[in-house]
Amino acid sequence: MSNFLGRSITKITRVDLSDRFGEDWDSLSTLGVLLRMSLWLVRGLLIRWRLKSVQGLFLVGKGVTLRQPGYIEVGTNFIAQDHCEINGLSQKGLIFGDKVTVGSYAIIRPTNLYGGEAGIGLKVGNNSSIGPYSYIGCSGYIEIGDNVMMSPRVSIYSENHNFSDVDLPMIDQGVTRSFVKIENDCWIAANSIILAGVTVGKGSIVAAGSVVTKDVPPFSIVGGNPAKIIKSRL
Repeated sequence: MSNFLGRSITKITRVDLSDRFGEDWDSLSTLGVLLRMSLWLVRGLLIRWRLKSVQGLFLVGKGVTLRQPGYIEVGTNFIAQDHCEINGLSQKGLIFGDKVTVGSYAIIRPTNLYGGEAGIGLKVGNNSSIGPYSYIGCSGYIEIGDNVMMSPRVSIYSENHNFSDVDLPMIDQGVTRSFVKIENDCWIAANSIILAGVTVGKGSIVAAGSVVTKDVPPFSIVGGNPAKIIKSRL
């Protein structure tokens, strides 16, 4: 029965769900998920016209906040889960590829909510996710590649507060904008922090709770505070 329901919604939405509901899914559980997705689909239909561009299926959970959505571009099968906050105002906009998920209660914020200079923006590749309760501070430019897995409560910062003048409060010294780049096929585990000016190389793993302060070579496993190379995957 679950397979029948999956095939039915696939015909309606043109999204292949054949790999989502196996024999271990009972019909009631499958129906509950599909009903919830249907509600998210309706929410997406009501607000998709406000975005700069939407290429395909656009699912929006309850309590989602989209600020300045005219700066946001999404590909096919985009999901904004419950209560996430996505702020679009930025110089390069926010660009999301195909099959991207923004987790519940995650915040994407390129620009201060109360004015000030617009931030640079964000690009997320195909089949990548931003984990629940994560914070993406893209006032500098943040680029996330394809097939990037991001666990809950990951924080990424692309700017640093200035503090060189001890006679002036730090809050009045402004910030220096930089960048963060996460290349394809990386796993950023829970509670990790990635600081400005860092590139995480292709195929790398950032262990849970790490603080990444410098570049991570491709296919490395790093961990700790500050994060150090534990081993290579090659």
